[in-house]
Amino acid sequence: MIHGFTAIAGQFLAAATQALVLHPKRISAAIAAIFLSAGGFAVASLAPDAADLPVHQVLESVETQPLQEQIDQLENHAFRLYRSELTRSTDTAVSLLKRLGIDDPAAAAHLRSDPVARQALLGRAGRNVTAEVADGNTLLKLSVRWSPDDSSNFKRVVVEKTTLGFKTAVETAPLTASARLASGTIQTSLFAATDDARIPDPVAVQLAEIFSGDIDFHRALRKGDRFSVVYESLEGDGEPMRSGRVLSAEFVNNGKTYQAMWFNDPSTMGPDAASRTKGAYYTLDGQSLKRSLLASPMEFSRVTSGFKMRFHPILQKWIAHQGVDYAAPTGTPVRSVGEGVVEFAGVQNGYGNVIYIGHRDNKSTVYAHLSRIDVKRGQSVGQSEVIGAVGSTGWATGPHLHFELRINGVYHDPSTIAQQVESSPMSAAVKPVFDRFAASARQQLAAATTMRQVTTQ
Repeated sequence: MIHGFTAIAGQFLAAATQALVLHPKRISAAIAAIFLSAGGFAVASLAPDAADLPVHQVLESVETQPLQEQIDQLENHAFRLYRSELTRSTDTAVSLLKRLGIDDPAAAAHLRSDPVARQALLGRAGRNVTAEVADGNTLLKLSVRWSPDDSSNFKRVVVEKTTLGFKTAVETAPLTASARLASGTIQTSLFAATDDARIPDPVAVQLAEIFSGDIDFHRALRKGDRFSVVYESLEGDGEPMRSGRVLSAEFVNNGKTYQAMWFNDPSTMGPDAASRTKGAYYTLDGQSLKRSLLASPMEFSRVTSGFKMRFHPILQKWIAHQGVDYAAPTGTPVRSVGEGVVEFAGVQNGYGNVIYIGHRDNKSTVYAHLSRIDVKRGQSVGQSEVIGAVGSTGWATGPHLHFELRINGVYHDPSTIAQQVESSPMSAAVKPVFDRFAASARQQLAAATTMRQVTTQ
């Protein structure tokens, strides 16, 4: 063992000597190599101590910016504040600007005097307003956006400060659509549940319409029923303008699951907007949900009297109620439940303002107590077309719609007839395309259901 150590020491001395001849800085590397080649004991660094290394001092001259120039730059620096609000029906120019944190008499005067700005902002509820404000709380730029119903564009009115004062410009831009997922659980009513889930009312109405043939939303909802929905959100400048169509939905009522999906065959879609609205709702296995007659002549309302015997509030006796009464405020739109031709539109006895519409298969519908009639005899109407408005004309104790369905002149319960599905077979060529859309709809609905479960935990 001593002999082996002596041999290593000899190699160490020879290598160290050679390293000194070559370069002093290579000593440590040579020593490390020796110990490693020997199967080594430990590596000891023989590099110079950092405290012994030479120190070089570097001096740089820095010129300080003149103090007055710095002060001037700070005084000239301008902040840009961005604030958003929704317009209210009671807004004045001053109250709107005040909510935006703006104190600018000149801007208020412009909003009052400019007809375009006044019409776009004042007395209009729910419009998105964004303001760019200077650090002195004066207005630099104000934009208001809204979307007309059933339009693929949105309007933007911009009020901007210039060297000559404020100016107003009107712009039009396309809406962008994105899909939103939501879900909820019924505790008291559909609208209470959709409000809790922050689902817009038009989407809730569509949800009731889609499943109206399978679920009686007036009488058959149960506490604990649940739903999931995927719907379009139409946006302008990144802000939601309004909700669009329900793309897919699932409703679990009394333990039974119902599913639906909007489908428009891509091969039949053209560049025009009309071709993009010719789709329909189907179950996810491809069965049509289109009804020959809608379940209700109004989008959604409270049934106050069904198809049964009742005590007549005016005649003061029990008689057969041959239709369904829907409570709604005066002026609520009334629509035709199916395609047909107007057979009568005018005033008739206790019905007051009334409309009769003839449909296929000897069916006819009656819409009574109207405050307004929007059609005339002989006119063709489509399903869901607005034909008048709720009122209290004739023998009515308050605003409501009396609705009847007759087949060959015999009264029938509208809620049962509306459940009949209109045959609409899907071609074999379209089915593979439909199945791909249905698979995507199942994934989205599953994701929406997961959101509900996470929220309730």
